[in-house]
Amino acid sequence: MMKEEDIELAVEMLRKGLDEKKLRGTFGERWEEIVEIARARIKARDKFSRSDLWMDLEGLRYATHEVVARYRAERLAEFGVESIADVSCGIGIQLIFYAMKVKRAYGVDIDPRKVEFARKNAEKYGVTNIEFINADSLAPETVDKIDAEVVFSDPARPPEMPERRLEDLLPSPLNVYEAYKKKAEAFIFDLPPQMKREKVPWKGEFEYIDLFGALNRLTFYTEPLAKAERSAVILPAGTRVESDPSLENIVEWTDKPREYLYEIPQSVDYADLINELFHLLPGEAKMLMRGKRRVLATGAEEIKSPYLKRTYAVVGVLPFHPLRINDFLRKEGYGRATLRISVPDEEYWRIRRRIEANLKGEKRAFVFQFKDLAIIAESL
Repeated sequence: MMKEEDIELAVEMLRKGLDEKKLRGTFGERWEEIVEIARARIKARDKFSRSDLWMDLEGLRYATHEVVARYRAERLAEFGVESIADVSCGIGIQLIFYAMKVKRAYGVDIDPRKVEFARKNAEKYGVTNIEFINADSLAPETVDKIDAEVVFSDPARPPEMPERRLEDLLPSPLNVYEAYKKKAEAFIFDLPPQMKREKVPWKGEFEYIDLFGALNRLTFYTEPLAKAERSAVILPAGTRVESDPSLENIVEWTDKPREYLYEIPQSVDYADLINELFHLLPGEAKMLMRGKRRVLATGAEEIKSPYLKRTYAVVGVLPFHPLRINDFLRKEGYGRATLRISVPDEEYWRIRRRIEANLKGEKRAFVFQFKDLAIIAESL
Protein backbone atom coordinates (compact mmCIF):
# COMPACT_ATOMS: atom_id res chain seq x y z
CA MET A 1 0.00 0.00 0.00
CA MET A 2 1.47 3.34 -1.08
CA LYS A 3 1.60 6.01 1.57
CA GLU A 4 1.22 9.75 1.27
CA GLU A 5 4.60 10.30 2.90
CA ASP A 6 6.28 8.12 0.24
CA ILE A 7 4.85 10.26 -2.56
CA GLU A 8 5.87 13.47 -0.79
CA LEU A 9 9.40 12.14 -0.31
CA ALA A 10 9.61 11.12 -3.98
CA VAL A 11 8.52 14.63 -5.03
CA GLU A 12 11.25 16.11 -2.86
CA MET A 13 13.88 13.73 -4.25
CA LEU A 14 12.88 14.43 -7.86
CA ARG A 15 13.13 18.16 -7.29
CA LYS A 16 16.61 17.64 -5.93
CA GLY A 17 17.54 15.78 -9.12
CA LEU A 18 18.35 12.44 -7.45
CA ASP A 19 18.91 9.60 -9.92
CA GLU A 20 17.03 6.34 -10.56
CA LYS A 21 19.38 4.26 -8.42
CA LYS A 22 18.70 6.39 -5.37
CA LEU A 23 14.94 6.30 -5.97
CA ARG A 24 14.91 2.51 -6.41
CA GLY A 25 16.94 2.06 -3.26
CA THR A 26 14.60 4.25 -1.24
CA PHE A 27 11.23 2.84 -2.35
CA GLY A 28 11.98 -0.78 -3.30
CA GLU A 29 9.76 -2.82 -5.62
CA ARG A 30 7.07 -0.15 -6.08
CA TRP A 31 9.50 2.64 -6.80
CA GLU A 32 8.35 3.16 -10.41
CA GLU A 33 4.70 3.59 -9.42
CA ILE A 34 5.56 5.95 -6.57
CA VAL A 35 7.86 8.03 -8.77
CA GLU A 36 5.25 8.28 -11.54
CA ILE A 37 2.69 9.69 -9.10
CA ALA A 38 5.33 12.11 -7.83
CA ARG A 39 6.20 13.20 -11.39
CA ALA A 40 2.49 13.73 -12.11
CA ARG A 41 2.12 15.92 -9.02
CA ILE A 42 5.05 18.07 -10.11
CA LYS A 43 3.64 18.46 -13.65
CA ALA A 44 0.15 19.20 -12.30
CA ARG A 45 1.13 22.23 -10.24
CA ASP A 46 -0.64 24.66 -12.62
CA LYS A 47 -3.70 22.47 -13.21
CA PHE A 48 -5.12 22.03 -9.71
CA SER A 49 -5.32 24.12 -6.54
CA ARG A 50 -4.06 21.13 -4.53
CA SER A 51 -0.57 19.65 -4.72
CA ASP A 52 -1.41 16.35 -3.01
CA LEU A 53 -3.69 14.65 -5.54
CA TRP A 54 -3.33 11.04 -6.68
CA MET A 55 -2.77 10.38 -10.36
CA ASP A 56 -0.50 8.74 -12.87
CA LEU A 57 0.78 10.63 -15.92
CA GLU A 58 -2.02 9.31 -18.15
CA GLY A 59 -4.62 10.32 -15.58
CA LEU A 60 -3.12 13.81 -15.40
CA ARG A 61 -3.19 14.14 -19.18
CA TYR A 62 -6.91 13.40 -19.42
CA ALA A 63 -7.98 15.11 -16.19
CA THR A 64 -10.13 18.23 -16.47
CA HIS A 65 -8.43 21.46 -15.42
CA GLU A 66 -9.85 22.58 -12.09
CA VAL A 67 -10.99 25.95 -13.50
CA VAL A 68 -13.03 24.15 -16.17
CA ALA A 69 -14.34 21.55 -13.71
CA ARG A 70 -15.59 24.27 -11.36
CA TYR A 71 -17.22 26.25 -14.18
CA ARG A 72 -19.09 23.24 -15.56
CA ALA A 73 -20.27 22.22 -12.10
CA GLU A 74 -21.62 25.72 -11.47
CA ARG A 75 -23.39 25.65 -14.82
CA LEU A 76 -24.98 22.31 -13.96
CA ALA A 77 -26.21 23.73 -10.66
CA GLU A 78 -28.25 26.34 -12.56
CA PHE A 79 -30.58 23.57 -13.70
CA GLY A 80 -31.23 22.19 -10.22
CA VAL A 81 -29.83 18.75 -11.02
CA GLU A 82 -29.73 16.50 -7.94
CA SER A 83 -27.84 13.47 -9.26
CA ILE A 84 -25.14 12.76 -11.83
CA ALA A 85 -23.05 9.81 -13.02
CA ASP A 86 -19.59 10.10 -14.55
CA VAL A 87 -19.23 6.90 -16.56
CA SER A 88 -15.56 7.34 -17.43
CA CYS A 89 -14.39 9.22 -14.37
CA GLY A 90 -10.61 8.69 -14.55
CA ILE A 91 -8.93 10.28 -11.53
CA GLY A 92 -12.20 12.02 -10.74
CA ILE A 93 -11.61 15.78 -10.94
CA GLN A 94 -14.70 16.73 -12.96
CA LEU A 95 -16.80 14.21 -11.02
CA ILE A 96 -15.70 15.69 -7.69
CA PHE A 97 -16.72 19.21 -8.68
CA TYR A 98 -20.04 17.99 -10.03
CA ALA A 99 -20.59 16.13 -6.75
CA MET A 100 -20.15 19.38 -4.85
CA LYS A 101 -23.31 20.68 -6.56
CA VAL A 102 -25.62 17.62 -6.36
CA LYS A 103 -27.01 15.34 -3.69
CA ARG A 104 -25.83 12.05 -5.21
CA ALA A 105 -23.05 11.15 -7.64
CA TYR A 106 -21.62 8.01 -9.22
CA GLY A 107 -18.11 7.48 -10.54
CA VAL A 108 -17.52 4.55 -12.89
CA ASP A 109 -14.25 3.45 -14.47
CA ILE A 110 -13.02 0.13 -15.78
CA ASP A 111 -9.48 0.77 -14.47
CA PRO A 112 -9.26 -0.13 -10.75
CA ARG A 113 -6.23 2.10 -10.30
CA LYS A 114 -8.09 5.13 -11.62
CA VAL A 115 -11.04 4.39 -9.34
CA GLU A 116 -8.73 4.21 -6.33
CA PHE A 117 -7.09 7.50 -7.30
CA ALA A 118 -10.53 9.12 -7.76
CA ARG A 119 -11.64 7.85 -4.36
CA LYS A 120 -8.55 9.29 -2.69
CA ASN A 121 -8.94 12.60 -4.53
CA ALA A 122 -12.55 12.89 -3.38
CA GLU A 123 -11.29 12.52 0.19
CA LYS A 124 -8.73 15.29 -0.42
CA TYR A 125 -11.51 17.66 -1.51
CA GLY A 126 -13.76 16.55 1.33
CA VAL A 127 -16.45 15.15 -1.00
CA THR A 128 -18.40 12.23 0.48
CA ASN A 129 -21.49 11.78 -1.73
CA ILE A 130 -19.90 9.72 -4.54
CA GLU A 131 -20.49 6.01 -5.04
CA PHE A 132 -17.50 4.59 -6.91
CA ILE A 133 -17.94 1.58 -9.19
CA ASN A 134 -15.01 -0.29 -10.75
CA ALA A 135 -16.67 -1.85 -13.79
CA ASP A 136 -17.44 -1.61 -17.47
CA SER A 137 -19.75 1.41 -17.63
CA LEU A 138 -21.71 -0.10 -20.55
CA ALA A 139 -22.40 -3.47 -18.92
CA PRO A 140 -26.13 -3.94 -18.10
CA GLU A 141 -25.35 -4.80 -14.48
CA THR A 142 -23.46 -1.49 -14.13
CA VAL A 143 -26.27 0.50 -15.73
CA ASP A 144 -28.74 -1.10 -13.29
CA LYS A 145 -26.75 0.21 -10.31
CA ILE A 146 -26.96 3.84 -11.42
CA ASP A 147 -29.88 6.14 -10.66
CA ALA A 148 -28.91 9.56 -12.00
CA GLU A 149 -30.69 12.40 -13.80
CA VAL A 150 -27.61 13.31 -15.85
CA VAL A 151 -24.88 11.11 -17.34
CA PHE A 152 -21.50 12.71 -18.05
CA SER A 153 -18.72 11.10 -20.08
CA ASP A 154 -15.24 12.34 -20.97
CA PRO A 155 -14.03 9.56 -23.30
CA ALA A 156 -10.44 8.83 -24.25
CA ARG A 157 -9.35 10.15 -27.65
CA PRO A 158 -7.15 7.93 -29.86
CA PRO A 159 -4.45 10.42 -30.96
CA GLU A 160 -3.73 8.66 -34.25
CA MET A 161 -7.18 9.19 -35.80
CA PRO A 162 -7.08 11.60 -38.80
CA GLU A 163 -10.76 12.56 -38.29
CA ARG A 164 -12.56 12.79 -34.97
CA ARG A 165 -15.59 10.49 -34.91
CA LEU A 166 -17.91 9.55 -32.06
CA GLU A 167 -17.49 5.84 -32.72
CA ASP A 168 -13.71 6.06 -32.20
CA LEU A 169 -13.90 7.54 -28.69
CA LEU A 170 -13.59 5.23 -25.67
CA PRO A 171 -16.29 4.72 -24.53
CA SER A 172 -18.18 5.95 -27.57
CA PRO A 173 -20.84 8.54 -26.70
CA LEU A 174 -23.12 6.64 -29.06
CA ASN A 175 -22.84 3.55 -26.86
CA VAL A 176 -23.15 5.54 -23.63
CA TYR A 177 -26.33 7.19 -24.88
CA GLU A 178 -27.81 3.87 -25.97
CA ALA A 179 -27.00 2.23 -22.62
CA TYR A 180 -28.43 5.01 -20.43
CA LYS A 181 -31.13 6.70 -22.53
CA LYS A 182 -33.97 5.00 -20.65
CA LYS A 183 -32.62 6.10 -17.26
CA ALA A 184 -31.07 9.56 -17.72
CA GLU A 185 -32.91 12.78 -18.48
CA ALA A 186 -29.88 14.45 -20.10
CA PHE A 187 -26.30 13.79 -21.17
CA ILE A 188 -23.08 15.79 -21.11
CA PHE A 189 -20.23 14.68 -23.37
CA ASP A 190 -16.66 15.96 -23.54
CA LEU A 191 -15.78 15.89 -27.24
CA PRO A 192 -12.68 16.77 -29.29
CA PRO A 193 -12.99 20.46 -30.28
CA GLN A 194 -12.05 19.55 -33.86
CA MET A 195 -15.11 17.30 -34.24
CA LYS A 196 -17.57 18.39 -36.90
CA ARG A 197 -20.87 19.32 -35.32
CA GLU A 198 -22.91 17.54 -37.98
CA LYS A 199 -21.39 14.25 -36.76
CA VAL A 200 -23.28 14.58 -33.45
CA PRO A 201 -26.79 13.10 -33.89
CA TRP A 202 -28.56 14.78 -30.95
CA LYS A 203 -30.09 18.20 -30.40
CA GLY A 204 -28.30 20.28 -27.83
CA GLU A 205 -25.58 22.85 -27.23
CA PHE A 206 -21.96 22.83 -28.39
CA GLU A 207 -19.98 24.81 -25.81
CA TYR A 208 -16.37 25.62 -26.73
CA ILE A 209 -14.15 26.63 -23.81
CA ASP A 210 -11.04 28.80 -23.95
CA LEU A 211 -8.73 28.46 -20.95
CA PHE A 212 -5.91 30.97 -20.37
CA GLY A 213 -5.94 31.93 -24.05
CA ALA A 214 -6.10 28.49 -25.67
CA LEU A 215 -8.95 26.26 -26.79
CA ASN A 216 -9.37 23.64 -24.08
CA ARG A 217 -12.69 21.79 -24.33
CA LEU A 218 -15.80 21.15 -26.34
CA THR A 219 -18.69 20.18 -24.08
CA PHE A 220 -21.92 18.95 -25.64
CA TYR A 221 -25.13 19.25 -23.61
CA THR A 222 -28.26 17.44 -24.71
CA GLU A 223 -31.62 19.03 -24.11
CA PRO A 224 -32.88 20.10 -21.57
CA LEU A 225 -29.42 21.30 -20.42
CA ALA A 226 -28.82 23.33 -23.59
CA LYS A 227 -28.91 27.14 -23.36
CA ALA A 228 -28.19 27.86 -27.04
CA GLU A 229 -27.19 25.98 -30.17
CA ARG A 230 -23.56 27.12 -29.90
CA SER A 231 -21.59 28.98 -27.26
CA ALA A 232 -18.07 30.08 -26.40
CA VAL A 233 -16.81 30.53 -22.86
CA ILE A 234 -13.59 32.34 -21.96
CA LEU A 235 -12.07 31.18 -18.69
CA PRO A 236 -11.09 32.16 -16.08
CA ALA A 237 -12.87 35.44 -16.91
CA GLY A 238 -16.16 33.60 -17.32
CA THR A 239 -17.39 35.63 -20.30
CA ARG A 240 -19.79 33.85 -22.64
CA VAL A 241 -20.95 34.33 -26.23
CA GLU A 242 -24.09 32.57 -27.48
CA SER A 243 -25.41 31.96 -30.97
CA ASP A 244 -28.23 34.28 -31.99
CA PRO A 245 -29.56 33.79 -35.54
CA SER A 246 -31.69 36.94 -35.26
CA LEU A 247 -28.64 39.24 -35.28
CA GLU A 248 -27.80 41.25 -38.39
CA ASN A 249 -24.55 40.09 -40.02
CA ILE A 250 -22.08 42.92 -39.44
CA VAL A 251 -18.86 41.01 -40.22
CA GLU A 252 -16.78 42.74 -42.88
CA TRP A 253 -13.34 41.81 -44.18
CA THR A 254 -10.32 43.91 -45.04
CA ASP A 255 -6.86 43.18 -46.41
CA LYS A 256 -5.26 46.21 -44.75
CA PRO A 257 -4.21 46.14 -41.10
CA ARG A 258 -5.28 49.28 -39.23
CA GLU A 259 -3.85 50.90 -36.09
CA TYR A 260 -4.95 48.06 -33.80
CA LEU A 261 -5.24 44.28 -33.93
CA TYR A 262 -7.83 42.30 -31.95
CA GLU A 263 -7.07 38.64 -31.32
CA ILE A 264 -10.27 36.59 -31.22
CA PRO A 265 -10.47 33.57 -28.86
CA GLN A 266 -10.33 30.20 -30.60
CA SER A 267 -13.54 29.15 -28.86
CA VAL A 268 -15.42 31.96 -30.61
CA ASP A 269 -13.99 30.95 -33.97
CA TYR A 270 -14.67 27.22 -33.54
CA ALA A 271 -18.24 27.99 -32.47
CA ASP A 272 -18.76 30.26 -35.52
CA LEU A 273 -19.71 33.16 -33.28
CA ILE A 274 -17.64 35.97 -34.79
CA ASN A 275 -20.75 37.91 -35.79
CA GLU A 276 -22.16 37.58 -32.27
CA LEU A 277 -18.79 38.70 -30.88
CA PHE A 278 -18.72 41.81 -33.09
CA HIS A 279 -22.13 42.80 -31.73
CA LEU A 280 -20.64 42.70 -28.20
CA LEU A 281 -17.55 44.81 -28.92
CA PRO A 282 -17.64 48.50 -27.91
CA GLY A 283 -16.14 49.65 -31.22
CA GLU A 284 -15.95 48.88 -34.92
CA ALA A 285 -13.77 46.04 -36.18
CA LYS A 286 -13.17 44.23 -39.45
CA MET A 287 -11.88 40.72 -39.97
CA LEU A 288 -8.28 40.52 -41.15
CA MET A 289 -7.24 36.89 -40.86
CA ARG A 290 -8.82 33.56 -39.94
CA GLY A 291 -6.17 30.87 -39.56
CA LYS A 292 -6.17 27.49 -37.88
CA ARG A 293 -4.29 28.77 -34.81
CA ARG A 294 -4.96 32.50 -34.93
CA VAL A 295 -7.91 34.76 -35.76
CA LEU A 296 -7.35 38.51 -36.08
CA ALA A 297 -9.59 41.50 -36.56
CA THR A 298 -8.39 45.06 -37.02
CA GLY A 299 -9.66 48.57 -36.44
CA ALA A 300 -8.81 52.23 -35.92
CA GLU A 301 -9.49 52.41 -32.18
CA GLU A 302 -8.24 50.68 -29.07
CA ILE A 303 -10.77 48.08 -27.93
CA LYS A 304 -10.27 46.29 -24.66
CA SER A 305 -12.95 43.71 -24.00
CA PRO A 306 -13.24 40.54 -21.90
CA TYR A 307 -14.54 38.90 -25.08
CA LEU A 308 -11.18 39.35 -26.81
CA LYS A 309 -8.07 37.31 -26.22
CA ARG A 310 -5.77 40.32 -26.56
CA THR A 311 -5.53 43.76 -28.18
CA TYR A 312 -2.36 45.03 -29.89
CA ALA A 313 -1.18 48.42 -31.14
CA VAL A 314 0.36 48.18 -34.62
CA VAL A 315 3.77 49.88 -34.79
CA GLY A 316 4.90 48.80 -38.23
CA VAL A 317 3.92 46.93 -41.40
CA LEU A 318 6.68 45.75 -43.74
CA PRO A 319 7.55 42.85 -46.05
CA PHE A 320 7.95 39.59 -44.11
CA HIS A 321 11.70 39.01 -44.21
CA PRO A 322 13.68 38.21 -41.03
CA LEU A 323 16.48 40.68 -41.79
CA ARG A 324 14.06 43.52 -42.58
CA ILE A 325 12.11 42.78 -39.38
CA ASN A 326 15.33 42.62 -37.33
CA ASP A 327 16.50 45.97 -38.70
CA PHE A 328 13.14 47.56 -37.82
CA LEU A 329 13.17 46.17 -34.28
CA ARG A 330 16.75 47.31 -33.59
CA LYS A 331 16.02 50.85 -34.78
CA GLU A 332 12.83 51.01 -32.64
CA GLY A 333 14.58 49.77 -29.48
CA TYR A 334 13.01 46.30 -29.12
CA GLY A 335 14.89 43.59 -27.23
CA ARG A 336 12.59 40.61 -27.71
CA ALA A 337 10.18 39.34 -30.33
CA THR A 338 7.36 36.83 -30.00
CA LEU A 339 6.37 35.31 -33.31
CA ARG A 340 2.67 34.80 -33.96
CA ILE A 341 3.15 32.76 -37.12
CA SER A 342 2.13 29.24 -38.10
CA VAL A 343 5.25 27.30 -39.05
CA PRO A 344 6.86 24.03 -37.82
CA ASP A 345 8.73 24.33 -34.50
CA GLU A 346 12.20 23.93 -36.00
CA GLU A 347 11.50 26.65 -38.57
CA TYR A 348 9.93 28.90 -35.91
CA TRP A 349 13.12 28.95 -33.85
CA ARG A 350 15.33 29.46 -36.91
CA ILE A 351 13.26 32.49 -37.96
CA ARG A 352 13.05 33.83 -34.40
CA ARG A 353 16.83 33.64 -33.92
CA ARG A 354 17.34 35.71 -37.07
CA ILE A 355 14.69 38.24 -36.07
CA GLU A 356 16.04 38.62 -32.51
CA ALA A 357 19.75 38.72 -33.45
CA ASN A 358 21.58 41.46 -31.51
CA LEU A 359 18.45 43.09 -30.13
CA LYS A 360 19.25 45.02 -26.95
CA GLY A 361 16.19 47.06 -26.02
CA GLU A 362 13.70 46.50 -23.19
CA LYS A 363 10.48 46.33 -25.21
CA ARG A 364 8.80 43.19 -26.56
CA ALA A 365 7.33 43.08 -30.05
CA PHE A 366 4.75 40.66 -31.41
CA VAL A 367 5.30 39.69 -35.02
CA PHE A 368 2.35 38.50 -37.11
CA GLN A 369 2.49 37.24 -40.68
CA PHE A 370 -0.34 38.36 -42.94
CA LYS A 371 0.11 37.13 -46.50
CA ASP A 372 3.59 38.45 -47.45
CA LEU A 373 3.60 41.15 -44.77
CA ALA A 374 4.94 41.33 -41.25
CA ILE A 375 2.75 43.22 -38.79
CA ILE A 376 4.79 44.44 -35.83
CA ALA A 377 2.70 45.15 -32.75
CA GLU A 378 2.80 45.75 -29.03
CA SER A 379 0.43 44.11 -26.57
CA LEU A 380 -1.86 46.51 -24.69
